[in-house]
Amino acid sequence: MPLTVGTSAPDFTLKTKTDAGLQDVTLSSHKGKENVVLLFYPGAFTGVCTKEMCGVTDNIGRYQTANAQVYGVSSDTPFVLAEWSKQLNIGFPLLSDYQKAVTQAYDVVWPDFAGLGAGTARAVFVIDKAGIIRYAEQTPTLGDLPQFAEVEKALASL
Repeated sequence: MPLTVGTSAPDFTLKTKTDAGLQDVTLSSHKGKENVVLLFYPGAFTGVCTKEMCGVTDNIGRYQTANAQVYGVSSDTPFVLAEWSKQLNIGFPLLSDYQKAVTQAYDVVWPDFAGLGAGTARAVFVIDKAGIIRYAEQTPTLGDLPQFAEVEKALASL
């Protein structure tokens, strides 16, 4: 079960790849400034993950209006994520949790991803400016998408 609403969001530093090279992204850098939406997903270049990331990109204005920075988080390498993001024109940073430390900290480990062993579940967290989780959801299966209307409702209440 993922971390629950009202819990302090565990801080992290993860890598993203930009045109300038690998960059660190730290959750705590947003504290007091903006809300954060973390989208945990199993893997780049997969059908449901593509649908999810493209859908969020299509609606990125809604998140920006709510003063929220969106991040996608998976255990793919930052190099794979950069290529996938480039091909799909994803409108927010994708973070590599290659060691699955953040996946474990948020308690969203999927026991077996496509027969490859433990992976990242599909989950979403809305974290407010104070670093408190205000919405948490892990989908019942990897084929299900999060309830984005509920994510937007949680953001609107902040």
